[in-house]
Amino acid sequence: MKIDNVNKLIYVCMICVSTIPAFAQHEQSSLVIRIDDMGAFHSVNTACMETYKNGIAQSVEVMPVAAWFPEAVKMLKENPGLDVGVHLVVTSEWENAKWRPLTHCPSLTDENGYFRPMLFPNPNYPGQAIIENKWNLEEIEKEFRAQIETTLKNLPQTSHISGHMFSYGFDDKVYEMALRLADEYNLSVVDRDEQMKKYNYTYINYDGPKKTSAEKENSFINAINKLEPGKQYMFVDHPAFNNDEMKTVFHIGYEDVAVDRQGVTDILTSPRVKQAIQEKGVKLISINALTKSLPRTEMSGKLSKAMDKYLKAVEKSQQDLHSIMIVQHGNVLAEKWLGEGVENKPHILNSVSKTFTATAIGFAVAEGKLKVTDKVISFFPDKLPAEISPNLKKMEIRHLLTMSCGHDTDPTGQIQRQKDADWVQAFLATPVEHEPGSYFVYNSVGTYMLSAIIQKVTGQKVIDYLSPRLFRPLGITGAYWQESPQGINCGGWGLFLKTEDLAKMGQFFLQKGEWNGKQLLPVSWIDEATTSKIASYPSGTRPENLKMKPKDSDWLQGYGYQMWRCRHNGVRADGADGQYIIILPEKDAVIVATAHIGDMQAELNLIWKHLLPCL
Repeated sequence: MKIDNVNKLIYVCMICVSTIPAFAQHEQSSLVIRIDDMGAFHSVNTACMETYKNGIAQSVEVMPVAAWFPEAVKMLKENPGLDVGVHLVVTSEWENAKWRPLTHCPSLTDENGYFRPMLFPNPNYPGQAIIENKWNLEEIEKEFRAQIETTLKNLPQTSHISGHMFSYGFDDKVYEMALRLADEYNLSVVDRDEQMKKYNYTYINYDGPKKTSAEKENSFINAINKLEPGKQYMFVDHPAFNNDEMKTVFHIGYEDVAVDRQGVTDILTSPRVKQAIQEKGVKLISINALTKSLPRTEMSGKLSKAMDKYLKAVEKSQQDLHSIMIVQHGNVLAEKWLGEGVENKPHILNSVSKTFTATAIGFAVAEGKLKVTDKVISFFPDKLPAEISPNLKKMEIRHLLTMSCGHDTDPTGQIQRQKDADWVQAFLATPVEHEPGSYFVYNSVGTYMLSAIIQKVTGQKVIDYLSPRLFRPLGITGAYWQESPQGINCGGWGLFLKTEDLAKMGQFFLQKGEWNGKQLLPVSWIDEATTSKIASYPSGTRPENLKMKPKDSDWLQGYGYQMWRCRHNGVRADGADGQYIIILPEKDAVIVATAHIGDMQAELNLIWKHLLPCL
């Protein structure tokens, strides 16, 4: 995707939901609007996108077996902010449109190879229900696995699974198998009473008649007005348009499909419904937020006063802070969005991206795909200069990780300005004046080389390589990463994530690579990455011109693997204009910020002065 498409991608795909100014929002009711059956028809696909972009839908269930799945994939890739679930299918209910399984599973299909129309017995379809026939658990598992993998292959941002027509709810063995698959693929499960208890939510429905659009609207508003503060809810329905395509869709006993589902589209885009949600103070969330958000807890009175003083100091200093989040002992204590900051909108991270690229290297090392002592030139034999200098020959992955590859100045800007340049080739052609490992120079295109190496050894872009290993387990969705002209993630910059995603990454490091009881990344890598490997200097500063003292600067505490050490025995990822993930092991705390602040030391100084003493 081209870099100049970023604004369109980010702004068009996100629905801006109002937030109240309180630091903690525990008294709000939260509501998931889940829309089902994307992929079934073109009408369904377009209606789903309408209810997201111009309505209140937050999560969509996509059917990988259905005919319009490829179109659904294209739409969802263009709108990564819409939370995606795999809608697992074992039935095909409509009269004029059928779908087949992705695998050979004869116990689930009719004589024509289509899924049977019903799961439970239906007098209109005698003998055609799944449970009226001898279904095979192994075949269901094979089919579910294929549906999950097909969806993840096409939509790596997928966060959960759900069951089409109770596809895994009709038998305990099937349900247990679905739970096992969800755990294997790091996906959440919804739909069953057990999940309602686990994630503490309740389903709501229309509170009143729902035959017409007007009735649906009134009944849905009635339901909204009965939501209780501090509780979580989920609403599920199926949008479509009342057009020629949908008028052909029906099964016996449900003939008014087009009219009924147009009504769903109408209420999910209704100004009256939006107004009712705003007036009630309902917070719209996704299934991913429901199932994978960091836990919240009330902050202490001391921290609350400190936050007040901090925000007043930010305002007095005219710092353009966009968001701040404080996590301690794994719980979010405080969160605030200001200016351009929006809770559910990804923010540009600039060089915070580097820490994610280095983490991809960590996974590759753990999987035996490379070593940090591997020579950089070994990965790109076809892009080497005619003469390979001794220093270039000595350059290793660890030197890229520690900003000590040997360049005298950062060549990033010069390489980017070269029209149609191959960035890898241009990097390798750059003179290496110093012996690698001996001289620190902040070098963003050096991080790009790490990204290129990952893509070379795995066949995947960094963002795709991280999806199953880091993003999906942590519940990070909607990520976007800019690319070079060669189609390689920029590595050193260009990643967009939400504020809570940064907090999760910080907590992941604080927990030494463990998440929800699983050791995703070895402790040894976390220790290596966060330990100072070389004396550091602010970007663009030469050691002979240095005037500041270490006690006054967070840029003179040493550098690890694409992470800075900082004062107070902390470690941080940081990016230009004030993007931070600050990890404070002694406080068991993480502080993250997004901003547009030029003086990043001043930004840190206010955090140290006002927030650190209260943790």
